[in-house]
Amino acid sequence: MSSTIIQVENVSMMFNKSKEHIDNLKEYFIKLVKHQLYFEEFWALKNISFNVDKGEAIGIIGLNGSGKSTLLKIIAQVMKPTIGKVNVYGSIAPLIELGAGFDMNLSARENIFLNGTVLGYSRKQMKSYFENILDFSELWDFVDVPIKNFSSGMIARLGFAIATVSMPDILIVDEILSVGDYKFQEKCNKRMQQIIENGATIILVSHSIEQIRELCKRAIWLEKGCMVMDGLADVVCDKYMNS
Repeated sequence: MSSTIIQVENVSMMFNKSKEHIDNLKEYFIKLVKHQLYFEEFWALKNISFNVDKGEAIGIIGLNGSGKSTLLKIIAQVMKPTIGKVNVYGSIAPLIELGAGFDMNLSARENIFLNGTVLGYSRKQMKSYFENILDFSELWDFVDVPIKNFSSGMIARLGFAIATVSMPDILIVDEILSVGDYKFQEKCNKRMQQIIENGATIILVSHSIEQIRELCKRAIWLEKGCMVMDGLADVVCDKYMNS
């Protein structure tokens, strides 16, 4: 039986980028009706291919705009690639955008159950996880406060606690943990290490090369939508830092 859990095959992603600045919705629709909207193609990803095996921890590195977050969204099946395909064989817990899956007008208590439903958990499961989530996120004092009043760090803590309370097959983490304080980042690193040790797969995007070295054995380097290098994390990180 194959150990492959993610297959990324010849993936390219194209967006239409407006050639002109439009200040309001009315102007947009007038130009749309008159066929006066002009776009240029922007390829965020170009012909990306790789496989991920069960239990691997992979870091994705590159400068801003290199396509890292777009690639994660395609793997998480939030977006469909323009060309190519992605096959995923397992459950995914994605932590891609701050506040994704939350209703900002609801309390932390209500959002725990809402976000759990989005991740595929039953209400009974979330009741059993509830105390663990609040213990880890350290948000007991704010459990009935609408999360629109939370700081970005508090939202990240809640999202991470929910996504990792159970053992997903695949954990996808974008740069959102960088908004947390140093103490909580260390706590998250320890939990991700436990997840890796228990056989789950992690794909991590981070500008912290030290975090990639600490948690990942393999790294993929993207630049302007292209894959520059795929290999051992230490080797790829060294090349990236010296480029």
